[in-house]
Amino acid sequence: MAQELIVGLIVASAAFYAVWRWMPAGWRRSAARKVATGTQRAGLVDAERAEQLAASLAKTSGCGSCDSCNSCGPKSPQAPATPASSSASSSSAR
Repeated sequence: MAQELIVGLIVASAAFYAVWRWMPAGWRRSAARKVATGTQRAGLVDAERAEQLAASLAKTSGCGSCDSCNSCGPKSPQAPATPASSSASSSSAR
């Protein structure tokens, strides 16, 4: 019986993590604020720690969410160099 309860808690926490990780960033930020506010109301943390908790929970973990890390490069593609300008620069370098 105890083993089934432990396995159930592990599966539930893994499912919660997966949902939290893949939910849209706006939903995650909103849920993080609600969790932080709830912990403050329950008296578990003070106001400053609740703000830190909300910021920590709202963060994304690495690539895949394209929320705010800006590591994917520029939003608009850069124009490729024209063949005439590249051949002109290579001939002047000789």
